Amino acid sequence: MQFKRTWKQVDGVLLLDKPLGLTSNDALQKVRRLFSAAKGGHTGTLDPLATGLLPLCFGEATKFSADLLDADKTYEAVVKLGVTTDSGDAEGQVIANATVEVKKEHISEVLPQFIGDIQQIPPMHSALKRDGRPLYELARKGIEVEREPRAVTIYGIDCLDFSGDLLTLRVACSKGTYIRVLAADIGLALGCGAHLAALRRTVVGDIRLDKAVTLAELEGLDEVGRLARLLPVDALLQSLPEVLVAGEEAQRFSHGNPVGMPDGLSGKIRVYADGRLIGVGEPGPGGMLWPKRLVQLAV
Repeated sequence: MQFKRTWKQVDGVLLLDKPLGLTSNDALQKVRRLFSAAKGGHTGTLDPLATGLLPLCFGEATKFSADLLDADKTYEAVVKLGVTTDSGDAEGQVIANATVEVKKEHISEVLPQFIGDIQQIPPMHSALKRDGRPLYELARKGIEVEREPRAVTIYGIDCLDFSGDLLTLRVACSKGTYIRVLAADIGLALGCGAHLAALRRTVVGDIRLDKAVTLAELEGLDEVGRLARLLPVDALLQSLPEVLVAGEEAQRFSHGNPVGMPDGLSGKIRVYADGRLIGVGEPGPGGMLWPKRLVQLAV
């Protein structure tokens, strides 16, 4: 007899250490089934070859998942020197080989060239769309189209290790940065070519990998243990200022109406009543605090 799953309302955030080989959506669906969560979403894609921090949102928390898409990120990247691939990573076909005659002082000279505001040309092997079709579909057919450079910011690049033809870097960057493009460009600057051999995301916004749980650990827990790893709905909002409302103001805000705006605050603001998040607001007409997203949590 086939098991019929009962989906239920689950509200909260899970910090997942995504394993190698799974797409972000595959990882999300596996975790969603473990929680029997009716609604879930992730906060930004990690390629199957990448591991590391993937915040997952369930229930009311999905209303805030997009807020992390614009967040800065930090990665640890293993760059293989001397081998260039058509995709810029280990999944691609090798298109060039070169002898690696790189010394540590060469790396110290080259890395600062990529720190700051830079331009990157998105790879053909990417999910960006042209005429409604992902570029990777065109790339698989051997078709290459012109791509506009995009501006990204590299806040810092640290060399963690260099041995033979393997270079391990820590990269802090803005949203939209292609680490495999960065790896390939560093290889060009070093004169030997390179591709991204491995990638691990360690920081998203102010959230760090050391707080994450692996899929295997989650599978080994019972329902109570899994729920204990679930963070509150507002876990992704901790960098925002907060406002406390009560009584009539709490009722007004919860029904989509503006309330008085405290002095000295700007931008997105967390709003709480009786110790519970009731939504996120922004300054608006009349100098009032206007609801932008409301949450409805079971008491």
